[in-house]
Amino acid sequence: MDRTLYREEHDLFRKAFRRFLEKEVKPHQERWREQGMVDRDAWRKVGKEGFLCPWMEEAHGGPGGDFLHSAVIIEELAALHESGFAISLHSDIVVPYIHSFGDEEQKRRWLPGCASGELVTAIAMTEPGTGSDLAGIQTTARRDGDDYVLNGSKTFISNGILCDLVIVAAKTDPDPAKAHQGVTLFVVEAGRPGFVKGKKLAKMGMASQDTAEMAFEDCRIPAANRLGPEGSGFLALMTKLQQERLVVAIAAQAGAERILADTLAYTRERKAFGKPIAKFQNTQFKLAECATEIEVGRAFLDRLVGDHVAGKHLVKECSMAKLWQTEMLGRVVDTCLQFFGGYGYMLEYPVARAYMDARVQRIYAGTNEIMKLIIAKQMGL
Repeated sequence: MDRTLYREEHDLFRKAFRRFLEKEVKPHQERWREQGMVDRDAWRKVGKEGFLCPWMEEAHGGPGGDFLHSAVIIEELAALHESGFAISLHSDIVVPYIHSFGDEEQKRRWLPGCASGELVTAIAMTEPGTGSDLAGIQTTARRDGDDYVLNGSKTFISNGILCDLVIVAAKTDPDPAKAHQGVTLFVVEAGRPGFVKGKKLAKMGMASQDTAEMAFEDCRIPAANRLGPEGSGFLALMTKLQQERLVVAIAAQAGAERILADTLAYTRERKAFGKPIAKFQNTQFKLAECATEIEVGRAFLDRLVGDHVAGKHLVKECSMAKLWQTEMLGRVVDTCLQFFGGYGYMLEYPVARAYMDARVQRIYAGTNEIMKLIIAKQMGL
């Protein structure tokens, strides 16, 4: 199907980003996977070219584009099988908190560096005992004069090693009766005494993504690092999770499209019993099913992205997209890997890495079970 979501400026942007990826990312992917993170300098390079926070206004150091430019970046990273360079996490999930809830001084202090790549960001919500239940976090922030003192642990933090800034969700009111109203967001700079970056976690997939634990041990930060009023953190998180889940859905959709393209090419070349395996009816039926799911997903998602850019409230629909697109990706990758036979089990083949990368899509940004609860609630159930 022809896509009508993008304008000419986005098509030109896509071509420019593809050139960047070919020059600055593709040659390093294998080494990044081996070392478990991308090079720190890669962030400065991508920022210098205007590919970080492409939606940000020029007044704050951005290029002045829109979220569709971000969607292009997400799609092209997926097309390159690059799951570890967390540009979209930084640009479209973390930095928008500062942009939307920061005061003018905070924006002047941090946004230009976020756009240039001098500041890499992360967000610390998940804790060892708390995942999707954000109201249950145990990290505390105690007011002490003009400062706050943070104590607690976080885990599964993407960009956790390389980050220069991390947005931390903490309890400023420990009263269990005020579980939601007690959550506040803070920006913590790397290097502050008491902020400890833990070990880099060994994961099933996303090999070049630096995922880490974090600890805050009497970490003192100025009150000027608080994002918004005390007690506003839970609402801020709920407000921004719509876009976070849409980001995940865009990546899942683009990933499924790339895997299908890879599999079509492979089945046309791979021969068994004297003919390409693409000529067997089972291959045709299975790949036809994958193609149909992908086309259906693309039609729904493009409409949804357009509505999101138009500013519509889409909590139910974005939860649906996160649920459906990630489940669909899992089905497509599993089906396609089978056609590669033993080669599909080898890490040198992108389909094997894609299979491992796909599994977490149903877990982060709120598990798919949580997505079903949200959808049901939005339906009035």
